[in-house]
Amino acid sequence: MRQATYRSALAAVALGIVSMLGLFASVRPAAADFRLCNNTGSRVGVAVGYKEAETWTTEGWWNLPSRTCETVLKGNLVARFYYVYAIDYDHGGEWTGRSYMCTRDKEFTIKGLGDCLAHGYDRTGFFEVDTGEQRAWTVQLTESAEQPPSKPLPPGNPLSPPPPGAGATSPPAPGQPGNKTQ
Repeated sequence: MRQATYRSALAAVALGIVSMLGLFASVRPAAADFRLCNNTGSRVGVAVGYKEAETWTTEGWWNLPSRTCETVLKGNLVARFYYVYAIDYDHGGEWTGRSYMCTRDKEFTIKGLGDCLAHGYDRTGFFEVDTGEQRAWTVQLTESAEQPPSKPLPPGNPLSPPPPGAGATSPPAPGQPGNKTQ
C-alpha cells in the first residue's frame, strides 16, 4: 500500500513538472521593438534614424498601407532618441522635423551624418521621438487634425533633445516640427 501511495505522489509531481514546463514554453517574452503605425487613409513611406554606440544610422523605406502597423527595428531599443521622417504617397505631404539626416529615393541604410549632398544623398528633416529609454516604442502617424499638441525643439543643435514632455508617441501638432505638411 505504501509503495502505491509513493508512486501516486511521484506521478503527481512529474505531472506538475511537465505542466509547468509546458506553461513556461508557451510564455513568450514581451516584444521590444520600434514600431510605426499608419493611422491615416493613405499609403505612407517611412525612414528612421538612430545612434548606436558612436555611429548614426538612417534606414528606409518601409511602406505602410493605410491603418497598419509595422516593426521597423526589432529587439531592444539601443538609444533613447529616434528620428522619423514619413511621406504620404497618396495625398502628398510629409511628417518632418528639424533634425537633418541623409536619405535617398530608393531603399537605403546610411552610416553617418556627414555632408549628405556631397555623398549623393538627400538632406531630410526628421522629427525626434524621445522613448524615455524604454525597451519598446510605437509611433502613431495620424492626420494633422488628429495630432496632439507638443513642445517645439529648443534652439541650437538640431539633434539636441527637447524639454521633458509627456512622452507622446504621435508627431507634434500642426505648425510644429514633425507635422504632416502639404
